[in-house]
Amino acid sequence: VFGLSSVAQVVLGRGDFGQHLSINLGFGIGVTLGIHAAGGISGAHLNAAITLTHCILGNLPWRKLPAYLIGQFLGSFTAAATVFGLYYDALYDYTKGNFTVTGPTATASIFSTYPAPYVSLLGGFFTEFMATVMLLLGILVIHDEKNNGALKGTQALLTGILILGIGLGMGMNTGYAINPSRDLPPRVFTAIAGWGMDVFTAGHHWWWVPLTAPMLGSLAGVLIHKLFIDFHNQPVLESGNEKGQPVVETS
Repeated sequence: VFGLSSVAQVVLGRGDFGQHLSINLGFGIGVTLGIHAAGGISGAHLNAAITLTHCILGNLPWRKLPAYLIGQFLGSFTAAATVFGLYYDALYDYTKGNFTVTGPTATASIFSTYPAPYVSLLGGFFTEFMATVMLLLGILVIHDEKNNGALKGTQALLTGILILGIGLGMGMNTGYAINPSRDLPPRVFTAIAGWGMDVFTAGHHWWWVPLTAPMLGSLAGVLIHKLFIDFHNQPVLESGNEKGQPVVETS
């Protein structure tokens, strides 16, 4: 809701009510609050790519995967419906009732990601892949208690800042979906709510890229963290220096 509504305000307000930075802040705030809301209940699985990666690594039973994916889908779909209702009047005023995916009054990008006109399919795929690699690396180092992990209670805030950083540096090409659960459900909603099947054919059938690239990027991020950080960490019990030096210095 925070992320999509910030995009709606920028697009429908014609730049008078926010810019690219406000969109990044909106998504960062939304992720932070989402982690606080669901962290103690489910581990705050807000991203299907991360959930699937945990299943592959054996950190999450496969039997729980459907429930997590359904929860993510319903949450994201409901968020799109909420923002649609919130800005229904503004949408009609902006588009004169003609909801389009492309063109001067296109509004589908409020809800899902689409590549910039200059971006090739391969370039867009690589952008989403690398952005998700950075997402996983960031999350893993924030929670890495064997290394210089974040202070207890700050993980949600730092993850929100991580999302902000990804948006600031990697958002221009594709709108940084980095999450199948963030992209597909709102796309389905827009197909139902008046934008039609163009939401699946636009951008050279772009819709499948935000599903597959984050999955592969998530696995690659875990692999990089394992090879270059985790394998070199000291065990938790040995990370503190026997002579009393701080853990940070010996990590």
